[in-house]
Amino acid sequence: MRGTDVRVLQDFLGRWGVKTTVDGIYGRGTAGRVRTWERATHRRIDGRMSLADSAELRRAVVAGETRQGTAGQSVAPAPEKATLGPDGLAIAPASAPPAVQAMIAAGNQIAAKPYKYGGGHGNWDDVGYDCSGSMSYVLHAAGLLHTALDSTGFESWGDAGPGVWVTNYANSGHSYMVIAGLRFDTSGRADDGSRWHDTMRSGDGYTVRHPPGL
Repeated sequence: MRGTDVRVLQDFLGRWGVKTTVDGIYGRGTAGRVRTWERATHRRIDGRMSLADSAELRRAVVAGETRQGTAGQSVAPAPEKATLGPDGLAIAPASAPPAVQAMIAAGNQIAAKPYKYGGGHGNWDDVGYDCSGSMSYVLHAAGLLHTALDSTGFESWGDAGPGVWVTNYANSGHSYMVIAGLRFDTSGRADDGSRWHDTMRSGDGYTVRHPPGL
């Protein structure tokens, strides 16, 4: 809540176009500036700066993007988010690219299947899937992956940083992904019966990457 990281955040908010006092304290004022940024970029408005949020703000500032636009151009609207139906399945936004549509459709096919250690690594059509097997399944369905990867493999797969539509999180013990704003994750499946979740989790300790172009 205070220190160098907060100063960097406050500086980035100011450089992006939200005037912020750089005092190193994540107080009520900074939280309000974060909500302004979230609202302008069509993100969840909660005044909290997650790992994915901070990576996106850093990317925008480094790319020269501002609240008013980039090089005199308007900022492109953020992509629409998928919604979670009462059956625990994801509903893809109409504007999603075909690859994202395919990933969501594939995710729905295995959303309620049980967790199985090693599942999805020897056979695409398995009785159950582990965390990385689930991710591999949906990426394969979109034509983005031909051989299943384990969580360690996902630490280096794809491009660095969060994606626009899809972001992968991986470490040596677990992996999950966020597709069109919904978390696709085996963690939590035992509680609500689905791999799809509309709540996020901390990305601390995970390598953040994304499929090229998404």
